[in-house]
Amino acid sequence: MNDEMKKQYFFYINSDRCVQCHACAVACKSWNSLEPGIQWRRILDVWDGQFPEVTNQTISYSCMHCAKPVCVDACPEHAIYKRVEDGIVIVDPAKCAGCRTCATVCPFHIPQHGKSGAMQKCNFCLERLEQGKQPSCVATCPGEALKFGAMEELTDISLAKSVEKLSASTDPSFLISGRFTGAVFLSLLNSSEKS
Repeated sequence: MNDEMKKQYFFYINSDRCVQCHACAVACKSWNSLEPGIQWRRILDVWDGQFPEVTNQTISYSCMHCAKPVCVDACPEHAIYKRVEDGIVIVDPAKCAGCRTCATVCPFHIPQHGKSGAMQKCNFCLERLEQGKQPSCVATCPGEALKFGAMEELTDISLAKSVEKLSASTDPSFLISGRFTGAVFLSLLNSSEKS
C-alpha cells in the first residue's frame, strides 16, 4: 500500500456463510441503477461432483480496489484514480474515452462498458459511505458473508487463521475465507472468464 495512503478499504467474503441468495448483486444493481447486462458485483457459481451428489457454492466479488491498480496507470485519459483517504479506485466517466485499455489490463476482468461507452465499476457505494452507511451489498447480505472496512476495522477477521488476503501483483484489497482459498478463487475466476 502507498505510504501516503491514510487507509485502505477491503471487501471480505466468507463463502461458507453465503446462502446463495444473490441479494448482494441485486442490491448493487438497484442502488447504482445499472443498465441491463452491467454488474458491478458478480456471483461466481462453483459446481462440483457428479449426479446425484452435486454441490454448488458461490463467491461474491467486485472491484478489488487494488493497492497497485494497473487500470490507473494504463488509462490514457487519467479517468481512473485511487483516493488517498480510503484507497477507493474511482472512475470519472466524463474523462473516460471508452478505449477499454483498463479492461485488457485488469487481472480480475472487472471494468465494464455500458451504452455510454465509459468504464464503470464498484465504488464501494461512495455516496452511502459518505452518509455513514455500509455499501449496499454488505448491508443487504442476510448471511453476513460479506463485510467491508479498513484492515484495522477488520482485525478480528484478518487475524483469523482461515482468512486469506488475495495475492496478486496488483495487491487486491480482498479477504477470503471458507471453502475456497485465494488461489482457487483466482483460478475459477479466470476459467469462468474464458468460457
